[in-house]
Amino acid sequence: MEQISTSRSNGVLTVTLENGTAHPLSLGMIRALHQAVTQAQDDDETRVIVLHGPGKIFCAGHDLKEIAAHRADPDEGRAYITELFEACAEMMKTVANSAKPTIARTEGIATAAGLQLIAACDLAYAAPQARFCLPGIRRGGFCTTPSVAVARAVGRKALMKLALTGEDQTADWALANGIVTEVVADDALAARVDDIARTLAGRFSDVSQAGLAATKAQLDLPLDQAYALATEAMIGHFMDPTLPDPPILSRKSAAE
Repeated sequence: MEQISTSRSNGVLTVTLENGTAHPLSLGMIRALHQAVTQAQDDDETRVIVLHGPGKIFCAGHDLKEIAAHRADPDEGRAYITELFEACAEMMKTVANSAKPTIARTEGIATAAGLQLIAACDLAYAAPQARFCLPGIRRGGFCTTPSVAVARAVGRKALMKLALTGEDQTADWALANGIVTEVVADDALAARVDDIARTLAGRFSDVSQAGLAATKAQLDLPLDQAYALATEAMIGHFMDPTLPDPPILSRKSAAE
């Protein structure tokens, strides 16, 4: 069974989650996603990456059947589970730190590591019927690694509502709390994401890429270090010979 499928048009690489209707994050899918996003970083033809889990389930999180199967291993699955979660963390970091903008598109539910994947993206667009949850506590566990990405998208109380109740949250709730960028009618969602991605791809230059990298790098820095990093990057932007003169601050208007 295919883990993912990819297509590219007008600078937009679309990565579609496969692996059945629930698109669970098997070790194979994690590796395939990691490879696709990693290769896109050095692909000059790719300027934007769209991640799409089609249907009623964007992604159901980790493949629990695959995990259960490894309980029969001599070590009761420890080696497999260690490899699985370490590989997933590396993949999620690659998505979060992507030098090319990442956009998630969901019509359905994103649960556990599926929500983690959406939270790791730069932008996310959802249909009104989409739902979002961290259900680990309902089974006596906890969505610890998904909480890493979600904590960087929402406030503390919203994170704890997801992690401590395990309840499904609506698309409007996700919008209000920073998980998604926009809620779009189901029949208009594909066109909206396509329009955003194509527009961004048409604008995304080497200078934009450097700016995105600097913006991500400064997020966790103290204020003075953040401004130092951003200021150095901004100077580089304006000194870059490929950057057109800003319409308001062109050389002609500045001379006048």
